[in-house]
Amino acid sequence: MTKVVLVGAGSAQFGYGTLGEIFASEALRDCELVLHDINGLALERVRKAGRDFIDAHSLPCRLSATLERGEALQGADFVVISIEVGDRFALWDQDRTIAQQYGIRQVFGENGGPGGLFHSLRIIPPILAICEDVARLCPQAYVFNYSNPMSRICTTVHRHLPEVRLVGLCHEVASLERYIPPMLGVPYEQLSLRAAGLNHFSCLLTASYPDGRDAYPDIRARAHQFFANLPGSSDYFQHYLETGYTVDTEGARSLDEAVVKAARQWTERSLFRFVLEHFDLLPITSDSHFGEYLGWAWEVVDHQGILDFYRYYQLFLAQVEPRIELSVKERLVPIIEGILTDQSFEEPAVNVPNRGFLKELPEWLAVEVPATIDAKGVTGVTMEELPRAYAGLLQNQVAVHQMTAEAVLTKSRKAAVQALLVDPVVDRAVCARELVEVMCSLQGPFLGYLQ
Repeated sequence: MTKVVLVGAGSAQFGYGTLGEIFASEALRDCELVLHDINGLALERVRKAGRDFIDAHSLPCRLSATLERGEALQGADFVVISIEVGDRFALWDQDRTIAQQYGIRQVFGENGGPGGLFHSLRIIPPILAICEDVARLCPQAYVFNYSNPMSRICTTVHRHLPEVRLVGLCHEVASLERYIPPMLGVPYEQLSLRAAGLNHFSCLLTASYPDGRDAYPDIRARAHQFFANLPGSSDYFQHYLETGYTVDTEGARSLDEAVVKAARQWTERSLFRFVLEHFDLLPITSDSHFGEYLGWAWEVVDHQGILDFYRYYQLFLAQVEPRIELSVKERLVPIIEGILTDQSFEEPAVNVPNRGFLKELPEWLAVEVPATIDAKGVTGVTMEELPRAYAGLLQNQVAVHQMTAEAVLTKSRKAAVQALLVDPVVDRAVCARELVEVMCSLQGPFLGYLQ
């Protein structure tokens, strides 16, 4: 019997959503499913909902829940991690605004820049502890991580525990399925689309039609007209203010969710447009994410769109009514099914150690590339040579990831300061040490380990 463990299952969005996807899977119908969280009340709420659903639909799978991580992980085949530490948005506000108070112009502060560093310093230690238990209790298990900052988490875990089969999953790549087929008038299944880079900092690299013709020239020619008037976060936020209803677009693979019209052009896509025009590449994500890694993004991004996204995201999470649905929206379950049944298909994006998949980047860095899924597991696809300018943008992140891992693994405040000083987003040097000290003081329960 296949054993699947959900770590962080008390989260309504993750717990309920993942249960529904697993319950919808034929390959996992009779699996053993174990829920784990440190919040007992939240965990019991999800467990009861899952138990009631199993009983109502006469499902054969076994479901249990435990606060003891070791008990949950013992003998697991698949482990799924989706956790945060502390008050997510209160800490995120500190990550975003305090660096700005020191004059560092970061656009979002979740995954890149100073905010991404402090987020990483908080969340990597508990994920390392989970993976250390995996190495001890279920060393053959595949571990799938949803937590951010994805590339810094995966890079550090692989450096510390290279034997752990950790794969990072992110749904931003779904934008290709959502936008490119209607733009070209060709079904997604008939197109060959490959993107690669770092998580939240990835671009479409190759695109071809069913007959093998290069589709990228048509994408470049049509992108401006197509994307300029698409609704964005500002429009969804305004829609909520006017109607009181939120629109779920996370991981959406079609344009059906676009129930609102764009009030202005290129909403949260000003940087997206700039990259398309100057690098001839289509980012697979919008300004809020892509802009976290660029020192010059501040003057290019749609700041209103980013702020509206941040406000709308909080409203959406507060309003969403968790429920279990027999539907598959994320890529986790298809990947598990592919491994169990040896389906052998190409997954559009995974975050794995760079085993030569992107030759311009070091092998220890976690990169986002397509992968083959089969009984052998998750095997990254080796990409063609990257465009030089794009490779340069990615290479600017190498030292940032290296020093973040160094800071966590050696518990060093000095290395944390150095992680700031090598970051292209950071254009203030004298304040770096003080910024680290202030953040360690404010976030002492999570950063107190740094010496």
